[in-house]
Amino acid sequence: MQTYVALLYSIILGEGRRVVMSDLKAMAQDIGLKNPRTLVATGNLVFETWETPVAVVEEQLEAAFEKTFGKHVDIIVRGARDWRALAAGNPFPAESADAGDQVAVRVMRKPVRDEAVATLKSYIGEDEKMLAVGGDIWIVFSRTTPNSRLLTAASHKRLGIGTSRNWNTVRRLTDMVGE
Repeated sequence: MQTYVALLYSIILGEGRRVVMSDLKAMAQDIGLKNPRTLVATGNLVFETWETPVAVVEEQLEAAFEKTFGKHVDIIVRGARDWRALAAGNPFPAESADAGDQVAVRVMRKPVRDEAVATLKSYIGEDEKMLAVGGDIWIVFSRTTPNSRLLTAASHKRLGIGTSRNWNTVRRLTDMVGE
């Protein structure tokens, strides 16, 4: 069995309606995923299944989500080894130790294009940092500038399908997938 991490792009079903994590776990069990567990109420799922290509797991989860909840949601999946590599590749360890909620990674379905990274650089604020690592985008956000232009610019339209998680969440998911 292989451990996987699944990140849902948005769990808002409509005005005032969010996916309840117990329902997400039940959906995962219904499609045969083993030991599904969630982290915080923002669409983070860890589970085991037979080793399967990530794209196939993403398709299965997206189809099950749409059938169960009546809405399509992009779901990004990484195997445990790839998730641990993502966490180990954090280019901002000092900033993460000081303020894990201000460091985020946009986990991409397909590696972000060099042109998109170049375009994003023009949106980096005075107290912000950004680096592409392994096809994902790592960002340190400023506490002094609450309305980051960089955050707004890091969109599906510009970068492709992906979803962001802060360092605290990345670290806790890494703990969940284990060694």
